[in-house]
Amino acid sequence: MTITSLRIFLGSLLLALSSTPASFAQSNEELKALRKEMEALKEGQIAIEKDLEAIKDFLRGRQAAPPPEPQDVVLSFKDHPFKGDKNAKVAFIEFSDYQCPFCARYFRETLPQIEKDYIQTGKIKYGFRHFPIESIHPEAFKASEAANCAADQGKYWEMHDRLFAHPDALGLKDLSEHAQALKIDLPSFQQCLESGKKATEVRKDIADGMKAGVRGTPTFFLALVEPNESKIKALRMITGAQPYSSFKEAIDSLLSAQK
Repeated sequence: MTITSLRIFLGSLLLALSSTPASFAQSNEELKALRKEMEALKEGQIAIEKDLEAIKDFLRGRQAAPPPEPQDVVLSFKDHPFKGDKNAKVAFIEFSDYQCPFCARYFRETLPQIEKDYIQTGKIKYGFRHFPIESIHPEAFKASEAANCAADQGKYWEMHDRLFAHPDALGLKDLSEHAQALKIDLPSFQQCLESGKKATEVRKDIADGMKAGVRGTPTFFLALVEPNESKIKALRMITGAQPYSSFKEAIDSLLSAQK
C-alpha cells in the first residue's frame, strides 16, 4: 500500500467510525479506544512520510555529489590496444568484462556516440583493458584471451565488438566460430587460445585495474596525455554503465583544459 492510499484509507476509516451508530459498538469506551488507535496510526504514517522525505533528500545529495578523483593512478598505453588519434590530448581507458551485462549495455548504448563524437574526430585516444570477474563470469577470462589472440592477426577490435555483441556465446566452440566469422586464421587462433599464452597479459590487466581501484565493471579512467609519453595519470574515474551525458561532461571538461 502506498503512502497516499494509506492516508485515504485512514481518513475514510476515521470518518466511518465517527458516523457509526453506538449500537454497532460494544461500548463508548471501546469506540474511543479504537479511535485513539486510528489516530496513532495516522501519526505514525506522518512520521514515515517525514523519514521517506529525509531518505530522498539524502539520496539526491549523493547523486549530485561528483565522483571522487582517482589518487595516484598511473596507466599505460604501451603494448595495449587503443584507437583514435595517437596524438590526442585526452586519454580514455576502459576496464571491462565481456560477460558483464552492464558492459554490454555500455557497448550498445553509449560507446557508439563516444565513437562518433570523440574517437573518430580525433579528440580522444581510447584504450581497452581486460578485467574479467571470474567468480561470476566464468567464460569472461577466456574471451579476453581470445581478443588478444585475435590481436596477433590484426583483428583485436573486430573480435572485441563481436564478443560484446554475443555475450551469451563465449564458450570455446563459440570463440572459434567468432574467429572463423572474422576470417582469422583458425589453426593459429586455436593454438593461441588453447595454449593459454595470452593469460599472462589478461592477469596483468587485472592487476593494474586492482591497483587503480577498479572493483567492478565497467570502470573508466580519463587523463590528459603528455607529448611522447605512453603513461598517463588519471584525473577522472567513472564507474558503471552511465548515460552518455556523464561521459560527455567528463571528456569536455578535460578538452577545455587543453585550450
